[in-house]
Amino acid sequence: MTRSTTDEAAVPPLPSPKERRRLREAKSLSEEEVAAAVGVTRATVRSWETGRTSPRGRKRALYAKLIAPEPAVKPPAVKPPAVKSTAVKPSAVKPPAATPEAAVPDAAVPEPADLPVAPPVPEAPPAAPPDDAPPAPDPAPDSDTRSGAEAPDERRVSPAEAFDELYARTAPGLVRQTYLLTGRRALARESVERAFELAWQRWPEVAVDRDPAGWVRAAAYEYAMSPWHRLRRTHRQPDAPPTEPGKRALFDALLDLPPAYRRTLLLYDGVGLGLPETAAETEASTPAAAGRLMTARAAVAERLPELADAAPAEQSALLHDRIGGLARAEHVPVPRPARAVRTGSENKARLWTRAAVAGVALLIAVTGLTLHTAPTHYEPPISPPERVGGVPPRGGPQKLTAQDLKLQKSLSEQLAHGPERLVPRLE
Repeated sequence: MTRSTTDEAAVPPLPSPKERRRLREAKSLSEEEVAAAVGVTRATVRSWETGRTSPRGRKRALYAKLIAPEPAVKPPAVKPPAVKSTAVKPSAVKPPAATPEAAVPDAAVPEPADLPVAPPVPEAPPAAPPDDAPPAPDPAPDSDTRSGAEAPDERRVSPAEAFDELYARTAPGLVRQTYLLTGRRALARESVERAFELAWQRWPEVAVDRDPAGWVRAAAYEYAMSPWHRLRRTHRQPDAPPTEPGKRALFDALLDLPPAYRRTLLLYDGVGLGLPETAAETEASTPAAAGRLMTARAAVAERLPELADAAPAEQSALLHDRIGGLARAEHVPVPRPARAVRTGSENKARLWTRAAVAGVALLIAVTGLTLHTAPTHYEPPISPPERVGGVPPRGGPQKLTAQDLKLQKSLSEQLAHGPERLVPRLE
């Protein structure tokens, strides 16, 4: 740790990611040439120039030295004795500060071929030359002017054109990568198109991302690896494997890996990302990503004998070639045109917007109906019934006996008035 810290402290600070790319292009160096000189992959160099990662240790020193700007060649300084040696009266000779070379700083001195040749003896008062001398920041505005001339060209690109360029550059290869991740051609195409639709909906966020292609790739992988696709009949079983034995063994080995291990192996050995970038995209720590990578390599090496005896670096190169060959050999469906994807994304966004507006309107209507039909005052609830105690039993006439019923019948059959009613009958 002490040595690496010392090495990083000895290397000058790197410029901004945008400046790194400008310096590389100014030296007419390609990403492949820089990667070969530093000893990394092209994707790593691209991640350095987009700002996602930064080189460390020996690679940082090599990269800084490789893109360092050429030192400016200073013109030979004009010696004052050359002016004083001329036979001129002391009153006619002006101080050295009045010469154009003394009035301009060293950083602003033009190239030797552009230097004006001053006469040995000034014939007129040299008051005007300092005013006509070139300003100090002459060389800097040249680079700024070039960058400023390119900036309007970049700003003139419309969002649709930038999206179409990204789609045309990354969509076909991303479909092949997603096919190796899922083993299903239709799902791979659907995942890539869905990821680009989501990117178009969030284009202000994607356009300023350090790696727009990585943003879309992560979205496509997440959609493709969703477990809900198992419920769809068309995506329950993977497509037919390749017919060539070597490619079929690699294809089966990839599909037998757990999804997280398969994604880590594909990103590191297939796409060529670094281990920190792979860990960040898979939302895992760097040690966890390294463990998944080693386990996945060991599982694939059991199917591919040529990987068993190879060193880790050779394994990575072999897997990169084999995975790339497998992706290029398979016939995957061509994604739809970029304009169709943008139109579909806009239609879906419009549909969801209308559904949200309709839902809000329905909620407002139900709330208004509830407020209209709700009671305006409080009505206390009716108490539940309770048994009352302490009440005497129900009273009334006793039950009539047979004799009472006979007497009641005889009274009802006879006249109900007259003295005969009062006279008892003797039998």
